[in-house]
Amino acid sequence: MNDKYLRDIILSFMIAGKDTSAASLSWFLYMLFINPLVLEKVVQEIRDVTSSHEKTTDVDGSVESINEEALDQMHYLHAALSETLRLYPSVPVIVMTFFQMARVNKGDNIYYIAYAMGRMTYIWGQDAEEFKPERWLKDGVFQPESPFKFISFHAGPRTCLGKDFAYRQMKIVSIALFHFFRFKMADEMCNVRYKRMLTLHIKGGLHLCAIPRTHI
Repeated sequence: MNDKYLRDIILSFMIAGKDTSAASLSWFLYMLFINPLVLEKVVQEIRDVTSSHEKTTDVDGSVESINEEALDQMHYLHAALSETLRLYPSVPVIVMTFFQMARVNKGDNIYYIAYAMGRMTYIWGQDAEEFKPERWLKDGVFQPESPFKFISFHAGPRTCLGKDFAYRQMKIVSIALFHFFRFKMADEMCNVRYKRMLTLHIKGGLHLCAIPRTHI
């Protein structure tokens, strides 16, 4: 291990995590807008965990409140992010090359569609297409699903190395955004659709209006 190796690892994290995290946060914001009760619960959790009722103009104080302990207590936020990734996985189609398996020839490519798997009723139940963060909670505590069921970060030895980093990043950004701003869609009649790419972006982007909060 040397400086070049460490530099390459850092660059890989930055490049691999940039578009995927940005796309996930865009879908997350959109899902909150069309599910106002979920948005209300997310904001309430931010208020309760960070005790940020009156500190919207205190940037330093706000940043200090987003610590490890606070992030670990954001169970509902974590559930809402996971539910977003279930319905809108950052990488909707995965291809893998197999080197040796009993029923697959060496060099064959195998595709699985994470976007479709996240919406299958026989995997997630009859409410599979509903945005329902509560499916991830038990007595208010986040309960992770098997990575072979929740496939957005892959599974087994191919599990995404940046999974925990991505969750931390999305939580921090979400907390900061909802601490200082209220949001609404610039065009509430806009037909939001995905764009066919390697990563699942919103076609044309998600255009928002940010309104400073006087209190959270």
